[in-house]
Amino acid sequence: MSPTHSLVLLLAIALLSICAQTSQASVTLENGVKSKVFLSPKITQHPGSVSNKYYYDIDFPKGHIAIKSFNAEVVNEEGKPIPLQETYLHHWVAIRYYQRKTIKEAKHNNNPSDLVIASNAGVCNSGLSQFFGLGSETRNTSTHVPDPYGIEVGNPHEVPIGYEEKWMFNIHAIDTRGTVDVMGCTQCRCNLYNVTKDENSQPLKPNYVGGLFCCYDGTQCKVKNGIKSGKRNVYMKYTIKWVDWSDSIIPVKVYIFDVTDPWQSTRSHDCLIEFDVKQCATGVASNDCTNTKRSNTSVPIGGDVVYGVAHLHSGGIGSALYGEDGRVICSSQAIYGEGNEAGNEAGYIVGMTTCYPKPGSIKINKDEVLTLESNYSSQKSHTGVMGLFYILVAESSKTLDYPDQIYQESKVSIIFWGISLLGLVMFTFVVVAYRRQWQSEGGYDSIAT
Repeated sequence: MSPTHSLVLLLAIALLSICAQTSQASVTLENGVKSKVFLSPKITQHPGSVSNKYYYDIDFPKGHIAIKSFNAEVVNEEGKPIPLQETYLHHWVAIRYYQRKTIKEAKHNNNPSDLVIASNAGVCNSGLSQFFGLGSETRNTSTHVPDPYGIEVGNPHEVPIGYEEKWMFNIHAIDTRGTVDVMGCTQCRCNLYNVTKDENSQPLKPNYVGGLFCCYDGTQCKVKNGIKSGKRNVYMKYTIKWVDWSDSIIPVKVYIFDVTDPWQSTRSHDCLIEFDVKQCATGVASNDCTNTKRSNTSVPIGGDVVYGVAHLHSGGIGSALYGEDGRVICSSQAIYGEGNEAGNEAGYIVGMTTCYPKPGSIKINKDEVLTLESNYSSQKSHTGVMGLFYILVAESSKTLDYPDQIYQESKVSIIFWGISLLGLVMFTFVVVAYRRQWQSEGGYDSIAT
């Protein structure tokens, strides 16, 4: 091959490589934000069955990044959304942990020193360590973290020596197809599960009538006579959006508060996570049948609140977080469905309203005592309900021109596309010229027509 041919070929390869790399980079960006859809491991169900498993080392974006949103829903094997009337998503949580590098596979009974939970900034002593998580409301609840903020993950300086950062799911899904009492199954009423012991074979307390201790993994809610197996596989589809970490991003801490926190009386954050709502007395007007539960807690740091949302179960009305002076930090109301389709299921909470205060407008002071209030309808009794509240707090009040950064990234993406197009044109020109030169030098014999 002549030097001219070699030069032309190398130029063509280089241009093709530039085009391929540029195209790949542009596909992962949307206005400067990266996005990817993942699937959880397979969840096998049949009518009345309960799956409440932990899935370690789930697919998650790599590198030092800022999470901008984390959305999820339950789908079938064809990727179609499954309505809550069929599979009730009691809750899902994503937990960050550090795994010792010498451990090949993480298990729930690993040595505690091999798996270190990297919890959020919340105050509860046990449980509620997740960074992300919702329940039946997951399809219609915003999880977007506004600019210039982000949830920082993947910082190599935070990972202990000899460990690596990983993520796991706890997904609690109840198949209520063909059950004798659908709502009773979703509220984990013990009599419907025929359970008298918890998953550790410990007897339930005499007054425990429903909750997580009765609908653990592998339990079965009562179904109607004649119901066939109806075995099927479902998945939790989750979409994560993120940006690469930079100094222009203000990090936020994730706080989760629990209305069952006994701190006010015990000075200990031994959160119970769930509680029961008793039915209101006979003869009380329906508009007065509201169960209100409150708790007080203090936060170890101060800062700006940039996002807030509550997590409630069916029967929930709304929840609010108040400051020490009585000001409303965030109020989050339940949104109920009105139909049968996924995302609009009648009788179920299908979304929660969220708070996005103007940056710097809602502040929490260090060691300030906050009041959490959760309201449930008590026209009917409810077991195993929750009253959680998520907020994102930025310790820094500085204001950065983050939208300009996104705009600059978008312009870079446009430039990449321009280079790709120019490269493609040049590549085509080079190939055509090369073919003509090769043909004129007898490089190949033309096919006669």
